[in-house]
Amino acid sequence: MEFVTITDKANKQVKSLLSELPNDIGLRLAVKGGGCSGLSYDLEFDSGADNDTVIEKDSYKVYIDTKSMIYLKGMSLDFEDGLQGKGFQFINPNATGTCGCGESFSMS
Repeated sequence: MEFVTITDKANKQVKSLLSELPNDIGLRLAVKGGGCSGLSYDLEFDSGADNDTVIEKDSYKVYIDTKSMIYLKGMSLDFEDGLQGKGFQFINPNATGTCGCGESFSMS
């Protein structure tokens, strides 16, 4: 099992977005405090930090900070572009609860 799975649709979208940025920029996946359920996901593009775990994916790197590792293990990143909205979706089998809008989660 991969630590974090990135679906084909999400991978295609990440690669498209990264193609417009400098070569040393990768994808950062993180969890931060906040939101209705207590924790929220964060996705951004940066060059990583010294204490990050680095996962090689196709032609780019995925950076995860130490604090986020326990929350993201087994998580899948997907991308939806249908009528219900467009954007990245975090599918986390470890989440025990989510808020109504799906932007935050909790873990027991």
